[in-house]
Amino acid sequence: SSGINAEYGVTDSEESEVQHAEADAFFCFTGLMSEIKDNFIKILDNSQCGITHNMDSLMNMLRDHDPQLYTALTGRNIKPQFFSFRWLTLLLSQEFLYPEIQRLWDSFFADSERFRFLLYFCCAMLVAQRTRLINGDFIDNMKVLQRYPIETDIYQLLQLACQIKDGKLILHTVPTESTAPKNPGPARSTGILGSL
Repeated sequence: SSGINAEYGVTDSEESEVQHAEADAFFCFTGLMSEIKDNFIKILDNSQCGITHNMDSLMNMLRDHDPQLYTALTGRNIKPQFFSFRWLTLLLSQEFLYPEIQRLWDSFFADSERFRFLLYFCCAMLVAQRTRLINGDFIDNMKVLQRYPIETDIYQLLQLACQIKDGKLILHTVPTESTAPKNPGPARSTGILGSL
């Protein structure tokens, strides 16, 4: 025996790796869950490590980096529980396609702050849709936040998250319906990603 499976072109050592893939995946999943388990323990919800604290941290980050958007969302009574609970507990796995999730998780796991970067990224998701969110009503905003636009470029969101993390985000006031000029000219993009 030459140690190569002729049918598949796989060596014996690779076959051994395939046989252990399930155990390896379970080991990785267990490690991941041990890092985020506090999000799923009800008695920790309001503690420094619970999900409520993480959602509040996201909103505080938004307030610090985009006060206009923060004011618009809180003024419409849009609570972080309405959208960020799912974003944070499921690590955005419901918001993007699988290849994008792989890229995102790679960024989360590679970052020294790990799940703090998840908060930066979630903040970037909000900022990227700021014009729509600032000018939308409660229902419009909930549609955007609960069904995040799939056409959003994940790499531009990552770039925006890094700008937020590094304190290099520069935003301009978005005209609202009450402050917009009477003749606004051509239609503009609903997000800021095109300007990155």
